[in-house]
Amino acid sequence: MTIQRAAAYARFSSDNQRDESIDAQVRAIEAYCKQKGFELVKIYIDRAKSATTDKRPQFQQMIVDSEKGLFDVLIVHKLDRFSRDKYDSAKYKRKLKLNGIKLYSVTENLDGSPESVIMESLLEGMAEYYSKNLAREVMKGMKETAYQCKHTGGLPPIGYAVDPVTKKYIINEEERGIVETVFSMFLAGHGYNQIIRELTEQGYTSRYGKPISKGTLGTILRNEKYTGTYIFNLTDSKDAAGKRNGNRHKNSEDVIRVEGGMPQLVTKEDFQKAQEKMNQNKRQPGAYKAKEMYLLSGLIVCGECLKNVGIQYAMMGNTKYSGRSKLKYVTYRCGNRDRTKACKNPELRREYIEAYVLAQLPREDF
Repeated sequence: MTIQRAAAYARFSSDNQRDESIDAQVRAIEAYCKQKGFELVKIYIDRAKSATTDKRPQFQQMIVDSEKGLFDVLIVHKLDRFSRDKYDSAKYKRKLKLNGIKLYSVTENLDGSPESVIMESLLEGMAEYYSKNLAREVMKGMKETAYQCKHTGGLPPIGYAVDPVTKKYIINEEERGIVETVFSMFLAGHGYNQIIRELTEQGYTSRYGKPISKGTLGTILRNEKYTGTYIFNLTDSKDAAGKRNGNRHKNSEDVIRVEGGMPQLVTKEDFQKAQEKMNQNKRQPGAYKAKEMYLLSGLIVCGECLKNVGIQYAMMGNTKYSGRSKLKYVTYRCGNRDRTKACKNPELRREYIEAYVLAQLPREDF
């Protein structure tokens, strides 16, 4: 008699479970294999992963390996370890079946009879109910926290920190300058590239030590919390396919808003002006393009890049504001600097380089 090769799948989510839960599942599966005469050849484990989604690395690896014929049966401690979503459960059970793999549960006797099919459906329904009911209870607790204007989890927005005692938002003095600079420069008509360069010159970076990105600027400019309004439950966390989309807003009756619920960094008037300006820019793309005349645009290339990497990168027109008085400087800048940060060629003042080139041109007497 051929001994069937078995694979074990164990999982715990982040709700009050830990590695001991995995150990208990594996011990039960090992005992089950010994009882049934299976040879346990592979163990797949997902830690702190919810079964309401199929985005579990070891689970997906198990499905891939089932296609390779690495095992004959798959054993879980309970069906809810496999999935708590009825659609995913049916989908992946079918994949296993097509690959010739039988699914067994240690605690639930599923022998393939008509009665066990009904029982399996009931168990799957109860697992999904448990998951959705738990999410509802968690949300209920988070809403109570939100009504008190306390931090509900995740990283606070740039410019804010969380008081370790009160759990309420406080101003992060090391970052508030980022928010103030972004709004003031944007409202003064500066483009994203100019704002990013100014923030870099002031020594500001993201919380991960990288340059602040254009996406971060957009997030800052759209965040109403900077006006002192505490907001919770504004966006949908996931769609039907389990994908997140922070731009998809919930109905207004589901959103908690508390005026004055957090420190103010931006006036409501400036915030509204920024929204109007951003919406206008959407309708008029290229609002920050070509506000200066560049006589040599497309005609000169970066000598440093040509010498060092053998590529002719065009020198592009650029405008920036420097110093306390924000004096305007118009220059030519290597296009490779913004793309790779590798070019060290300094910017060339427009009036100097254009005057030099014009002086070299032959003149004709008329």
